Amino acid sequence: MNRSEDSVTHDVVVPVSPEDAFYFFAHELGAWWPEEYTWAKEDLDTIGMEPFEGGRCFERGPHGFTCDWGRVLAWNPPSKLSLQWQISPSREPVPDPKQSSIVHVDFSEAGKDRTRVSLGHRDFANHGKGHAEYRAAMASEYGWPYILAQYQRHVESYAQQST
Repeated sequence: MNRSEDSVTHDVVVPVSPEDAFYFFAHELGAWWPEEYTWAKEDLDTIGMEPFEGGRCFERGPHGFTCDWGRVLAWNPPSKLSLQWQISPSREPVPDPKQSSIVHVDFSEAGKDRTRVSLGHRDFANHGKGHAEYRAAMASEYGWPYILAQYQRHVESYAQQST
């Protein structure tokens, strides 16, 4: 399979430094991540990631219910973050790393106090049955473009309040 047929890429530009862009993406995930892309939905208590390589990507719902949905593969603030995406095409967490894809995020300067956030999601074939549809869904306007638009709005809101 051609690599481009098994990956999705999407970029946004946010009006903050790479340090701040990384911080908002990684440390404030719960402030911007859309609840419809969580296991707990409206009962979500928090979603986050542990800030180190090997750290858990998780969400917490009612009564302390915790669900791991990935692992931090690379934690290099302020420039790079990679995650093992252990969510199946049916949107359920899968503990087997062999059945996961990879999300890689780069944060690079795009002018004074502006950062390009480039997200690549690859290796959908590892998810098995339904992977092509999964890739198409994440490439659609309701996938990564929608998710990153939520992030972009959150950062822009912060930037407007700081000026």
